[in-house]
Formats: sequence, structure tokens, C-alpha cells
Amino acid sequence: MHPNFVLLYVDSPAASAAFYGDLLGHEPIEASPTFALFALPNGLMLGLWSRHTVEPKAAAAGGGCELGFPVESREAVDSLHRAWREKGLKILQQPCGMDFGHTFVALDPDGHRLRVFSPAEANAE
Repeated sequence: MHPNFVLLYVDSPAASAAFYGDLLGHEPIEASPTFALFALPNGLMLGLWSRHTVEPKAAAAGGGCELGFPVESREAVDSLHRAWREKGLKILQQPCGMDFGHTFVALDPDGHRLRVFSPAEANAE
């Protein structure tokens, strides 16, 4: 098995599709009032499903998981942090070093965590 499909439950699929379209630089391949779907170049499918219509009903809201965005360097982490902050994304964790590498965490409009990181090996001198 090779999981490649992530579904996020969102308040407004249209608003979330606009957010992720801007963030990812891609348009959804499917969009309706209750669902939007992105097909990303790396093969990942990102679905945005209305939390009001998902069956069976979901108990949890955003924040129960993270979408990871690996980048090539510490500088790339810091650059994305500046760019996302300028776009108005809420920053939950400022850039910092952790065991796995240099990282920061932002939130999407529904509170889903977006972790940008550069693996520790890429930051070694």
C-alpha cells in the first residue's frame, strides 16, 4: 500500500481551496460547494471536504495532524516563514531547531497545522 490521499475537514471548501491554491501555486482539479481536490506534482492528492457534510460525522476539528512541507535548507525554511507571515498566515511556532531539523509551524484557516522543515542532515555544516 502507498497512501497518497489526505482529506482535511474544513468549514468552507471554497475558501480553503482559495487558501491552498495560493499557498501551493496550483488550482484544484475538482471543486464543488462541499469538496475540493488538488493533485500535487509529487503525487499527493489533497482533498478539502466540508466538515458539515462529511459522513460519518467527524468529531475533531483542525489541529489533530500536520501537513509537512520539506524544503532543502534552513534558509528556505526562513524564507517561507517570511513569505507566509506576509500573506497573513497565523504562525504557531517561530523558526527553530528541533531534533529532526530547522522548522516552523503555521495554521490554515481551519486550524490545520502546516509544518515547514529542513531535515537535520541538510543543515549540518
